Amino acid sequence: MKRTAQLFLVALLAGGITLGAYKYFFETKTLTLVSQNEETPFITTNLPTSPRGAGINEVDFTIAAEKTVNAVVHVKNMTVSRGNPIAEFFYGSEATQRPQIGTGSGVIISPDGYIVTNNHVIDKARALEVTLNNNKSYDAEIIGADPSSDIALLKINVEKPLPYLAFGDSDNAKIGEWVLAVGNPFNLTSTVTAGIVSAKARSISPGRNQSFIQTDAAVNPGNSGGALVNTNGDLIGINTAITSQTGSYVGYSFAVPSNIAKKVVDDLLEYGKVQKGILGISALNVDSPQAKEEGLDEIAGVYVAGIEEDSGAETAGIKEGDIIKKVGNVKVTKFSELTGYLSSKRPGDKVQVTIDRNGKKMTFPVVLKKKQTERLPVMGIEVKNLSEEDQKTYGIKSGVKITSVPEQYSDYGLLNKVMIEVDDKEIEDVEDAKNLFGKISRYGRTSITLLDENGEKERLIFQ
Repeated sequence: MKRTAQLFLVALLAGGITLGAYKYFFETKTLTLVSQNEETPFITTNLPTSPRGAGINEVDFTIAAEKTVNAVVHVKNMTVSRGNPIAEFFYGSEATQRPQIGTGSGVIISPDGYIVTNNHVIDKARALEVTLNNNKSYDAEIIGADPSSDIALLKINVEKPLPYLAFGDSDNAKIGEWVLAVGNPFNLTSTVTAGIVSAKARSISPGRNQSFIQTDAAVNPGNSGGALVNTNGDLIGINTAITSQTGSYVGYSFAVPSNIAKKVVDDLLEYGKVQKGILGISALNVDSPQAKEEGLDEIAGVYVAGIEEDSGAETAGIKEGDIIKKVGNVKVTKFSELTGYLSSKRPGDKVQVTIDRNGKKMTFPVVLKKKQTERLPVMGIEVKNLSEEDQKTYGIKSGVKITSVPEQYSDYGLLNKVMIEVDDKEIEDVEDAKNLFGKISRYGRTSITLLDENGEKERLIFQ
């Protein structure tokens, strides 16, 4: 009996082991998600259907792409290249000139055919041709251009209204927001690429206080002048530049913010040239030895190193040593953020400037004014706008007064004379002078016309 009980226990144990092994090794495992079977109440929100920051599979790019491709055009620029100077001497310039075709993109911004593009796309054009997405082509005329912002405005005459894009508010663009770049890279029309806003208020050229939107949407040669839009199809930038050792896209590109582009377009239509409003300050370069010595290279804001006489900043009470922390509703941590905001303003506009003065926050209403002084490219001459007293003294309404000259020009008698022409083109103010001098060659022949206090004109030629 005892032996029988032992055999029964051994058999029971063996059966248990066998059953356990079978369930462990051979039965299929099933995972069950346990959830409470209650209806979740709906909560009304003001979030869009595709919120910013959603994953790429949750964002619908098709609507924005469909709105944009028909409003982006192909721009062909015919220029004439100069040949070898020695060949020109023997055979004449006309015999050595060769036609060249450059291409880029543009964005239709009105149904009657106004198109915004980059200045470098249409620079030195002998003829311009615009091709729509339906392959219809038109001759285009240049309404105006602004080299400093790299924005130009074209016009084509059309028979019926065109699809167009309205300017969006680039100040509302968020870092990490999905965007589309639409253009004509490598002559491939209506190309759409996607990416995100990588950075805002990006400065890419030392000495030029430009403010760009940086994106990782693929942009290549031919995309210049094309559209940067958000997922709603709002135009938030004009694609302008890439930085690359190969000349092709390597991961990031840059666009002129739409608020700046719109302001340039409005100025070109209303005034024929860009109206720039300035605070009237000079800022300390945070990379300079002085800034590093004084520990100012790590401040978040713009350090006011100087105040221009009779400027809006001086009138408002801003002082040297103040740190600008905010302008309007835009937080300022670097100079390009300040200039980017001001680039969308005109002389006469009032802006609220918040500064830090010895640890105390203060806000000043500043009326922007025209830039009063400028150091001219190539020659390095410093000029200022004519004051009312200057206009009476010299008997002239336009021109610029020479206030400083480099040492190599000190014997020419230029100081305190009014420059009224350069290469037979009239000068209105310092911005006009800057643009005209920016177009002259360092190695060419330049003439300037001066006026002295007695009303006598003289013409100087520099080679």
